[in-house]
Amino acid sequence: MTGDNQLVKTEELKSEAKQSIHGTSKDGKRELSFDLSLPALVTGRDSGSQSFREKTRLLSISAEEVKLWLRSRVTIGARIDLCLDIPQNLLLGNDLKLALSGTVALAQSDENAGGRKQIVAVRLDKRFKIQNRLSTNS
Repeated sequence: MTGDNQLVKTEELKSEAKQSIHGTSKDGKRELSFDLSLPALVTGRDSGSQSFREKTRLLSISAEEVKLWLRSRVTIGARIDLCLDIPQNLLLGNDLKLALSGTVALAQSDENAGGRKQIVAVRLDKRFKIQNRLSTNS
Protein backbone atom coordinates (compact mmCIF):
# COMPACT_ATOMS: atom_id res chain seq x y z
CA MET A 1 0.00 0.00 0.00
CA THR A 2 1.39 3.42 -0.90
CA GLY A 3 1.57 6.27 1.58
CA ASP A 4 -1.41 8.07 0.00
CA ASN A 5 -3.55 4.92 0.06
CA GLN A 6 -2.61 4.30 3.70
CA LEU A 7 -3.61 7.85 4.61
CA VAL A 8 -7.01 7.47 2.89
CA LYS A 9 -7.61 4.13 4.65
CA THR A 10 -6.65 5.66 8.02
CA GLU A 11 -9.07 8.56 7.48
CA GLU A 12 -11.84 6.08 6.56
CA LEU A 13 -11.22 4.11 9.77
CA LYS A 14 -11.29 7.30 11.86
CA SER A 15 -14.56 8.28 10.23
CA GLU A 16 -16.10 4.85 10.93
CA ALA A 17 -14.95 5.00 14.56
CA LYS A 18 -16.53 8.43 14.99
CA GLN A 19 -19.78 7.21 13.48
CA SER A 20 -19.87 4.24 15.84
CA ILE A 21 -19.87 6.49 18.92
CA HIS A 22 -22.33 9.02 17.53
CA GLY A 23 -26.02 8.69 16.85
CA THR A 24 -27.72 10.63 14.12
CA SER A 25 -30.58 12.94 14.91
CA LYS A 26 -33.55 13.22 12.55
CA ASP A 27 -32.18 16.36 10.89
CA GLY A 28 -28.89 14.59 10.05
CA LYS A 29 -26.76 16.39 12.64
CA ARG A 30 -24.49 14.29 14.82
CA GLU A 31 -25.21 13.86 18.50
CA LEU A 32 -22.98 12.28 21.11
CA SER A 33 -24.42 9.20 22.79
CA PHE A 34 -23.00 7.69 25.97
CA ASP A 35 -23.28 4.03 26.94
CA LEU A 36 -24.08 4.55 30.62
CA SER A 37 -25.60 2.03 32.98
CA LEU A 38 -27.30 4.48 35.33
CA PRO A 39 -30.14 3.41 37.61
CA ALA A 40 -33.51 4.80 36.56
CA LEU A 41 -37.05 4.86 37.86
CA VAL A 42 -39.51 4.84 34.95
CA THR A 43 -43.20 5.69 35.25
CA GLY A 44 -45.97 5.90 32.70
CA ARG A 45 -48.85 3.91 31.23
CA ASP A 46 -48.38 0.50 29.67
CA SER A 47 -50.03 -0.79 26.50
CA GLY A 48 -53.14 -1.70 28.55
CA SER A 49 -53.40 1.90 29.87
CA GLN A 50 -52.38 0.76 33.38
CA SER A 51 -49.99 2.92 35.39
CA PHE A 52 -46.59 1.36 35.98
CA ARG A 53 -43.52 2.20 38.04
CA GLU A 54 -40.38 0.21 37.25
CA LYS A 55 -36.75 0.32 38.31
CA THR A 56 -34.27 -0.39 35.52
CA ARG A 57 -30.89 0.72 34.16
CA LEU A 58 -30.07 2.83 31.12
CA LEU A 59 -28.35 1.35 28.10
CA SER A 60 -27.40 4.72 26.60
CA ILE A 61 -28.27 8.39 26.72
CA SER A 62 -27.81 11.41 24.47
CA ALA A 63 -29.22 14.93 24.47
CA GLU A 64 -32.22 13.72 22.47
CA GLU A 65 -32.76 10.05 23.35
CA VAL A 66 -32.43 7.46 26.08
CA LYS A 67 -32.44 3.68 25.60
CA LEU A 68 -33.34 1.23 28.35
CA TRP A 69 -34.87 -2.17 29.12
CA LEU A 70 -38.44 -2.40 30.43
CA ARG A 71 -40.54 -5.35 31.58
CA SER A 72 -43.68 -3.21 31.30
CA ARG A 73 -45.13 -3.27 27.79
CA VAL A 74 -45.25 0.20 26.26
CA THR A 75 -46.35 1.35 22.84
CA ILE A 76 -44.80 3.81 20.44
CA GLY A 77 -46.08 7.30 21.19
CA ALA A 78 -46.62 6.62 24.92
CA ARG A 79 -45.42 9.30 27.37
CA ILE A 80 -42.72 8.17 29.84
CA ASP A 81 -41.18 9.89 32.88
CA LEU A 82 -37.69 8.96 34.03
CA CYS A 83 -35.76 9.77 37.20
CA LEU A 84 -32.03 9.03 36.89
CA ASP A 85 -29.62 8.73 39.80
CA ILE A 86 -26.37 10.50 38.90
CA PRO A 87 -23.62 9.40 41.30
CA GLN A 88 -21.08 11.71 42.87
CA ASN A 89 -17.77 11.86 40.99
CA LEU A 90 -14.73 14.10 40.67
CA LEU A 91 -16.76 16.82 38.94
CA LEU A 92 -19.95 16.50 40.97
CA GLY A 93 -19.73 17.13 44.69
CA ASN A 94 -23.07 15.43 45.45
CA ASP A 95 -25.31 12.73 44.07
CA LEU A 96 -27.95 14.20 41.76
CA LYS A 97 -31.36 13.21 40.44
CA LEU A 98 -32.18 14.06 36.84
CA ALA A 99 -35.89 14.11 35.97
CA LEU A 100 -36.66 13.64 32.26
CA SER A 101 -39.71 12.88 30.19
CA GLY A 102 -40.34 11.94 26.61
CA THR A 103 -42.19 9.88 24.05
CA VAL A 104 -41.54 6.23 23.22
CA ALA A 105 -39.98 6.08 19.74
CA LEU A 106 -39.11 2.35 19.72
CA ALA A 107 -40.41 -0.61 21.71
CA GLN A 108 -38.95 -3.93 20.61
CA SER A 109 -39.24 -7.29 22.40
CA ASP A 110 -36.03 -9.17 23.12
CA GLU A 111 -36.34 -12.72 21.82
CA ASN A 112 -33.35 -13.81 23.94
CA ALA A 113 -35.23 -12.85 27.10
CA GLY A 114 -38.24 -14.94 26.06
CA GLY A 115 -40.07 -11.76 25.06
CA ARG A 116 -40.32 -10.69 28.72
CA LYS A 117 -38.39 -7.47 28.20
CA GLN A 118 -38.48 -4.68 25.66
CA ILE A 119 -35.69 -2.43 24.55
CA VAL A 120 -37.25 1.01 24.59
CA ALA A 121 -35.97 4.21 22.99
CA VAL A 122 -37.47 7.41 24.38
CA ARG A 123 -37.23 10.67 22.42
CA LEU A 124 -36.62 13.20 25.20
CA ASP A 125 -38.43 16.48 25.75
CA LYS A 126 -36.23 19.56 25.91
CA ARG A 127 -37.17 20.29 29.54
CA PHE A 128 -35.51 18.51 32.44
CA LYS A 129 -35.01 19.03 36.16
CA ILE A 130 -31.85 18.45 38.20
CA GLN A 131 -32.06 18.04 41.98
CA ASN A 132 -29.49 17.48 44.68
CA ARG A 133 -30.39 13.99 45.95
CA LEU A 134 -29.97 15.17 49.55
CA SER A 135 -32.79 17.70 49.07
CA THR A 136 -35.33 15.11 47.81
CA ASN A 137 -37.54 12.93 49.94
CA SER A 138 -36.50 9.61 48.38
